[in-house]
Amino acid sequence: MPTEEELFAAVDTLLAGEPALPGPAERSRLREAAGVTQARLAQVLQTTTQTVKNWEAGRSEPRPPRRQAYQRLLEGWAQQFPVDAAPADAASTATASAAPAPGDTAPAPTAPAPTAETPSAHPAPDAPPRSRTPHAEKAPRPRKAHRPAPRPTPPPADQRFENGPLAVIDVEDGHVLAYCVGGLVLDVPAKSLPALIDWTLTEARLGQPRLHRNGRDGDPLLVLTPAALERYGLPTALSDEERRAGRLPDGHKAVRQLTRADWKLTRRGLGPWARIYRPAEGAKRHCVQLCIPAWNALDTREWDDRNAPRLPSMHPADLARYLGAYAQRVMTPRGTAAVTGLELMTALHPPTRAEKDPVTGAFTRALNEDALTAVHDVVECEVPDEHPLLKGRFARHHLRTPAEMLMEEPYDWCRPLTDDECMRQYLVAIDVNMSFAAAANGLTVGLNGPTHLTGDPPFDPSLPGSWLVDLSHVDLSRVRVDGRPVDGGRLPSPFTPKGERPTGPAWYATPTVAYAVELGFEVAPVEAYVRTRTGRYLDAWYKRLRDAYVTTMADLGVTTGLGGAEFLDAMARSRQSDPVMALLVGAIKATAKGGIGKLRQRNRGQVPYHEPWPALERETWRPDIRAAVLANQRIGLHRKLMKTAAAADLYPVAVGTDAVVYPSPGPTPLDVLPRTPEGKPVPGTFRLGVSPGMVKHQGTRTVLWAEEQFEEQGGVFNIANHIKTDPAAGEGE
Repeated sequence: MPTEEELFAAVDTLLAGEPALPGPAERSRLREAAGVTQARLAQVLQTTTQTVKNWEAGRSEPRPPRRQAYQRLLEGWAQQFPVDAAPADAASTATASAAPAPGDTAPAPTAPAPTAETPSAHPAPDAPPRSRTPHAEKAPRPRKAHRPAPRPTPPPADQRFENGPLAVIDVEDGHVLAYCVGGLVLDVPAKSLPALIDWTLTEARLGQPRLHRNGRDGDPLLVLTPAALERYGLPTALSDEERRAGRLPDGHKAVRQLTRADWKLTRRGLGPWARIYRPAEGAKRHCVQLCIPAWNALDTREWDDRNAPRLPSMHPADLARYLGAYAQRVMTPRGTAAVTGLELMTALHPPTRAEKDPVTGAFTRALNEDALTAVHDVVECEVPDEHPLLKGRFARHHLRTPAEMLMEEPYDWCRPLTDDECMRQYLVAIDVNMSFAAAANGLTVGLNGPTHLTGDPPFDPSLPGSWLVDLSHVDLSRVRVDGRPVDGGRLPSPFTPKGERPTGPAWYATPTVAYAVELGFEVAPVEAYVRTRTGRYLDAWYKRLRDAYVTTMADLGVTTGLGGAEFLDAMARSRQSDPVMALLVGAIKATAKGGIGKLRQRNRGQVPYHEPWPALERETWRPDIRAAVLANQRIGLHRKLMKTAAAADLYPVAVGTDAVVYPSPGPTPLDVLPRTPEGKPVPGTFRLGVSPGMVKHQGTRTVLWAEEQFEEQGGVFNIANHIKTDPAAGEGE
């Protein structure tokens, strides 16, 4: 039993309380006054430099036994460097620095520190991330230094998610750290995976506000490094069986831990992209998403540079900056870039909303008219070959014809060079920026199920859908553009992906048939499947991705105000300016392209042929919308080909998806693209620039190289797919 004196002593200690540490700014002042670096202090206290940064920024507090040692050190420094001495010293220093010596000029103003609007260059992998909170004491500016205009005050951040949408969890020197956006690093006290989930939802303040008032907030995302996987009992690599299943087995220790703590997993289980949740309480969700790059969550084809992968060796701070910028500009990743692209459509156009009953006052679930709200009947001509609707419809291995299947796909066309074209030295390839996203902008799509029209219905360009019509009579040589004829033999047909002229009736999306009418030809549909409830469903999606792309390119030094040679020079420099932001550009493009592709996600072997696969259960499985976007992309490209041919007698020799190859006397697009006498691009033709729909330089080859390739490949060769000076050019879109 303790004595009375021991109990009194313990009570006195409790009453006295733990000695308080000086404030964060004072901690920084004392260390700097002593001439000690943060790295040296971290070495003495046997912790990390970033932990010391967090103490001095007020983001975390030291814990015993380091707290007592740190307290003792600060008390000693406080006696050596009292507070009242600091202002005089600082003032004298400022006076000395502000007064130049005779004959000297005033020092030039320094550049402002990087901000969220103007991110800094890529730091070295072993460099500590920058701190969001500056030190209290700043070096005074020279009196004559130019002061930049004040920035507008940003709107207040959502305090629920003040630490950003995600965190990269890593382990350094035995400490678990959470790297967040803006250089913020949090200490993670969780000792187990269930505790990590609890900490994320109760203390981490991670997540993302909803993108639409009728939507839901983004769940916090934790990205686990290999060191974090080891700390929380997860394998650093999946076995062959686990990789095929896409998840850990239900009997794995980590899965059992979550189950015992009353956490649940979605149907995809604990895999590369895992969702761990408890049932929601009213409007409050309890869900955390995991991203595990070591299990191939961040596919090289979407998130990395496939020719020189950077993610495996990327510092956690850089990874947090990369994925955090993606989350802030696009949305918090919810899987692959393609999955996120599709989820972004739903986040911007939620299918339902809460509606108050005027009689009872209770809130009920109502549908939003501008969204995709239900799984509708499908149309035979619009579905892929493996769809259950086609079971028993055709003989085995039958290849459906254009009269049986809607074949709206991007261009894959190439032709031999003429003798005159062979006299030009170069082949210059240009690439359309974000071509599929640009094609989605302003496009009217169907929001409800199909209506079948028969009996030779008249064509109505306002009704999105599929039309069975014969366009074989369209002859481009009979078309005049701005009063000038064109050589139809040197242009691809706008109605087929291979650029061949149609030979009879075929199924086309509304934009394709409307283009035939635009060219001045009569159309006579035989039948159609149209949608009567329509809307510009993809406009908000396009604008979100456009802004993300343009903002990120500006981070790389390529802005919308550049044109011509300035733009080409800026693009050349951008490849080396910031590797992290360069990866972000590719991820944004992959999101746009993949999101459109997901509208007609095919059976990837999940179920037998002609059996329903999971994607068919989504409201967003809409192959007709995908077909409309691809048709609009191809038609928009052809419209510019026609304008260019009429303006400069210039014809492409190959088109591959969104890349166009022209014979040129010089090696750059400036040597070939037509311009007005004032030096501006001819209206309606290709224009160099960074905005979606404009073009950039993809690469240059010689005509001799092309002739050699044609001989080696036997003529079956599309040079547009192989002219890439920069290996990353043209990827994603």
